Amino acid sequence: MTPLFVLLENVADVAHEWMKLGAALAAVIAVFGASWGISKIAKTALEGIARQPEAGNDLRSAMIVSAALIEGVTFFAILVCLLILFVT
Repeated sequence: MTPLFVLLENVADVAHEWMKLGAALAAVIAVFGASWGISKIAKTALEGIARQPEAGNDLRSAMIVSAALIEGVTFFAILVCLLILFVT
């Protein structure tokens, strides 16, 4: 075995470990962004309900739909990260 082959083999292993770390970091960022976005939606909806209580049902339903859409995108991002971790 030549030294170059051994070096290239070790570089591939290190790159694979960095790829796992990057996928985990991407999943963390996706979850953090989604939780921050949903909390902003809830904060704004509660402020709106406090200002105008008769519009509470409309604001609540719009908040739930928005939060569900954000969660859907987050689940997709986590799925992509898991595919990167376990498929490659």
